[in-house]
Amino acid sequence: MGILEPGITKVEDYLGIDNLYESTNTPLISFLNNSIRAKALFKKDKDYVVIKGEVLIVDEHTGRILQGRRYNEGIHQAIEAKEGVEVKAENQTLATVTLQNFFRLYSKLAGMTGTAATEAAEFMATYKLGVIPIPTNKPMVRKDQSDLIYKNEEVKFNMVVEDIVERHGKGQPVLVGTTSVEKSEYLSVLLAKRGIRHEVLNAKNNAREASIIAMAGRFGSVTVATNMAGRGTDIMLGGNAEFLTVEALAKKGLSSEESPEEYETAWAAEFEKIKQEVAVEAEKVLSVGGLYVLGTERHESRRIDNQLRGRSGRQGDVGESRFYLSLTDDLMRLFNSGAASALMNRSGVPDDTAIESKVVSRAIASAQSQVEGRNAEIRKNVLKYDDVLNRQREAIYGDRRRVLEGDEIATRIDQFLEDTITYLVESTLATKEDVSASLKTLWTDLKAVYPISLEIDEVLAEAGSVSRLTANFLSKEIISDAKIAYRKRSESIGEQGMRELERRVVLSVIDRKWRDHLYEMDYLKEGIGLRAMAQRDPLVEYQREGFVMFQQMMGSIREEVITYLFNVEVSVNQSPVDQIRPQANLSYSAPGAPKEDSEPAIERAPLNRAAARKQAQAKKSGKPEKGSSFFKG
Repeated sequence: MGILEPGITKVEDYLGIDNLYESTNTPLISFLNNSIRAKALFKKDKDYVVIKGEVLIVDEHTGRILQGRRYNEGIHQAIEAKEGVEVKAENQTLATVTLQNFFRLYSKLAGMTGTAATEAAEFMATYKLGVIPIPTNKPMVRKDQSDLIYKNEEVKFNMVVEDIVERHGKGQPVLVGTTSVEKSEYLSVLLAKRGIRHEVLNAKNNAREASIIAMAGRFGSVTVATNMAGRGTDIMLGGNAEFLTVEALAKKGLSSEESPEEYETAWAAEFEKIKQEVAVEAEKVLSVGGLYVLGTERHESRRIDNQLRGRSGRQGDVGESRFYLSLTDDLMRLFNSGAASALMNRSGVPDDTAIESKVVSRAIASAQSQVEGRNAEIRKNVLKYDDVLNRQREAIYGDRRRVLEGDEIATRIDQFLEDTITYLVESTLATKEDVSASLKTLWTDLKAVYPISLEIDEVLAEAGSVSRLTANFLSKEIISDAKIAYRKRSESIGEQGMRELERRVVLSVIDRKWRDHLYEMDYLKEGIGLRAMAQRDPLVEYQREGFVMFQQMMGSIREEVITYLFNVEVSVNQSPVDQIRPQANLSYSAPGAPKEDSEPAIERAPLNRAAARKQAQAKKSGKPEKGSSFFKG
C-alpha cells in the first residue's frame, strides 16, 4: 500500500514543503504511510474499539479486548489520531517470544480442547504432539443444518431476523454468532425494530459477560454475541442455577461479604428451590428443540465455526445450528463463488431466495481448509525466523540468570577488560598508516574508557623503536596499566561494593543493549524479504546478518560495561546495616547516561537454596548452563 504522485503533491502543498522525500522529511513519510494504513486497513468496531477515550485492540478469534496490547511501529498512534483521542507514546519492546517457542520452554506439554482435530498436523510438526480423539460422554444429537447463501449482506441479515423472530415466537432460546462488534450492533438494531428483547455480548459489553451467558439458555432468550460466546462458555438450558441463586439472595438483601453467615444459611434452601425451577424450564426448552445456534458468517478457521456450533447439543441435549452467508462475505470472496453468483443473478430470482446445498457447504469447507493451510505456513515461517532470535534469547537470558543468582563475575570482568582494549588497539592500528596519528586516536579512545596513566612517549621508549611497536606489544602494556587502575578503583570502593557495582552495571547494560537489538532485528526482518529478488534465501540472510549484529552487540556490551565501571560516580554510605545488606547503600550515576542507567538496575538476588541446588546439579551433571561467551570459562 502506498501513495500516488497526485497524493504526494497534495501532501507537500498541505505541509508547505518542496520535497517530501528529502532526508529532513524522512519521519513524515512514515507518518503518512501509517495514516493511510490506519484509515484503510484498520476498521473501528472490528479490529479495535474506542472506550473512554482509549483505542483497545479486539482479538479477531475470541472477540475479546486485548488489555495492555498496542500496535507497534506507530500504527497505534495513527489510529489514535484518526479517532481524535489522546495520542500516547509508542511502546518499546523489552522482550519478545512467539507462542510456539514459549510453550517449548516447558519440558512436558499436554492440552485438551474440543476442536484440535483440524489442526492435528500442525501440533505434530510444531510440538511433536499427537491428537487423540476421546468419545463424547453422551451421543451428540444436535442437527447441523446446511448453510443458506443469499445475494448480499442486507438480505442475509433480514432473513436472519425473520428466523430469530420465528424461533423466539415458540420460545426456543437463540444464540447468534457475529464476526465483529459492528455487525453485532447492526443486528441488535434490526431486532429492536421488530420488538425482540435480546442481549448483546461483545468487547464493549464484556463486564456483563457472566450474567448474559447465565441467562442465554432460558426459555425465549435471544443473545447476539461475537466470538466471545463461541468458545469456553457452557450455556445451561433453563439458566445457570448458581447464578440465579446469587441473584435471588441479592434481591433479599443478602451478601456473601456483608452478611456471610446469613448468606450461607439461606443458600442451600434457595439453591435447591431454583435448581428445581431450572430443571422444569430446561425440559420446556428441550421440548421446543433446545438451543438454536445461528452463525451470520463463516470464519476463516473451521475451529472457530465448530466452537460456535458446540455451544448447542451439549451432554446429549437436543439442539440445532445453521450458518447464514452472503456472496459479499469475506470467505465467499476468497472462495470461487462464480457459479453460485451466476445462478442467483439470473433475472426473475427473488432477493430472498437462498441456495441451500451440501455441495456448496463442502466447497466452503474446502476453501476454509485452504485458508487454514496458508495461515499455518505463515505461522511456520514466523517460527523459523523466531528460532534465529530464540538462540540469541537463550544466550542472553542465560547470562542474566547467572548474574541474578549470584555467580562470581570478577574473572569475567577481567576478560571484558582485555577484550575491549585488544579490540581498540587492533581496530585503530589497522585503519591508519600513520603510526603517530593512530596512537593519538587510540589514546583518545582509551581515555573515554578508563583513566590511562601511560604516555605515548613511555610506550615508544619501552618498545625501543616504532617498528617494534606491534599491536600485541601495545595491548599487553595497556592491559597491564588498565588492571592496575581497576585494582585502585576496587580498593577505593571496597571489595564488596565493587562486586555489587559489577553486577548492577552488567545487568543494566545487557538489558538496554538487548532492547536495542530487538528493535534492530525487527527492522532487519521487515525488509529481508527483498533479498529474494537477488536470488538469495531471505531466511539464510536473516540468520547471517542476525549473527553479525549479535556479535556486535556483545562487543558493545563488553566495552560499555568497562566504561561504566571506571567512570560511574559511586557513593558507599557506611552504616551498621552494611554488614547485613551492603548492596542497599550503593548507588551510581554517569554523566550524560540515560536516567534508567543512573539508577540501580535491580536489587541483589541472594544465592538461595534453590539456586545453590541448581548450580550443584549443573556441576554434578557436567552440563554448562546456556549462555553467551560472556560467562563461559
